[in-house]
Amino acid sequence: MNAIRPATKGASWYGRGELAAPTDIESAALRSDRFRMEREEDWQRLEEIIRRMEGGGLRKVDDEDLLALPTLYRTAASSLSVARETSLDAATLTYLESLVQRAWFQVYGPRKGFFAWLREFIFGGWSRAVREIWLDTCIALFVMIAGTVVGWLLVAQDEAWFYRLVPVQFADVRAPGASREDLLSTLDVESSTNGLSVFAASLFSNNAGVCIMAFALGFAFGIPSLLLLVHNMALLGAMLWLFNEAGLLVEFAAWLSVHGTTELFGILLSGAAGLHIGRSMAFPGNKSVLDAAATSGRRSAVVMVGVVIMMVVAALLEAFPRQLVAGAESRFVIGGIFLIFWLGYFYFYHPRRVYAEAAEMEE
Repeated sequence: MNAIRPATKGASWYGRGELAAPTDIESAALRSDRFRMEREEDWQRLEEIIRRMEGGGLRKVDDEDLLALPTLYRTAASSLSVARETSLDAATLTYLESLVQRAWFQVYGPRKGFFAWLREFIFGGWSRAVREIWLDTCIALFVMIAGTVVGWLLVAQDEAWFYRLVPVQFADVRAPGASREDLLSTLDVESSTNGLSVFAASLFSNNAGVCIMAFALGFAFGIPSLLLLVHNMALLGAMLWLFNEAGLLVEFAAWLSVHGTTELFGILLSGAAGLHIGRSMAFPGNKSVLDAAATSGRRSAVVMVGVVIMMVVAALLEAFPRQLVAGAESRFVIGGIFLIFWLGYFYFYHPRRVYAEAAEMEE
């Protein structure tokens, strides 16, 4: 952006050449002139550096100018503060405000384009964020296991609980009293792929909605997120009990594992991300509540971007391999491969260079 120029014919960018004014105005104009003349060279150099950076990034800025950028920015910011306090002319204020805003973006704003950000996200940023919320992940995992056990025990004690825990759309023939053959038919492969793409889209929408809800509820100290995990896993516990009663527990676990290792992992991380925010608000430590929530929120947001990717993968697995691959062994292999992949990526993949760059940016 070029410097602000007044409309007065023959006037320079900072307002010289204006018509004569009373003595007090002339005195103020003289002080403004002197103020500008003492700092104009630094302002112009800063503007030139910013112009080159806006036009081609760091490639067009030499090392000397790059090192001088923070100092020039602070000088311009200080000049703006003085100009506001001493009520300098409007053209100078407008120019400095624009200059400082553009300089701030170059000094403190994002330095990476989308593809550079995506590369860092995939090759280290996502896995690093997941490892940093390990405690919340452990808590969420415990709650999910407990919810599954509770669902199983409730239905085992009273079958009426099954209808309270399992939504109507899931309890078609899969209900207490169903024959083994009827339950086994729900695990069969599809005869064709017609309609599976639409099915995948609906599954993604449903799964992503659950994950986003688990994350969004974390602001209330994480408690609603944990309750949502318990409710969803109690449903799973009820279904496990149902198929176990028919002697189909292994078949059902294999059918579920195809997409479940990805989907349940994604739900686990979304609940952990929500809990991470809530826990940081409840126990902010040396930070204020808002600062603690902001820090944990940025980290959890990275996790949630990855969870959306996991939900896309889970929907595709649920719509295609799960519906088209027969045999418990084959289904366990697919689910096991994806479980090993996610565990390896999140907890054993440590790219040193990307990790170091991300740590430097946080500092």
